[in-house]
Amino acid sequence: MEFREFSDEEWGIIKNLLPPKSRVGRPRADDRMVLNGILYVLSTGCRWMDMPLKYGSYKTAWRRLRKWQDEGVWDRILKVLASVRSHDRVAVDSSTVEAKKGES
Repeated sequence: MEFREFSDEEWGIIKNLLPPKSRVGRPRADDRMVLNGILYVLSTGCRWMDMPLKYGSYKTAWRRLRKWQDEGVWDRILKVLASVRSHDRVAVDSSTVEAKKGES
């Protein structure tokens, strides 16, 4: 699968679905940059540490992926994007393989 960053139109739809930035504390890394980094890793299958630096810190991207998963952000994004597409079908694919230390 070929990776491509969000277009301005797609970003316009998605940005309002993300949690609001905190008014206090350290400023949050740019959401669009981090989201493109997350999708780069997920679509290319590379290791988090191999994510291009133009998407910011891979640690930030991984943490934000997990946080948004816990908060249901990904479900909201999928529902909205599915509703604006003219396709008859939408598919989401994922795999989880448990790796145990010391076993081969």
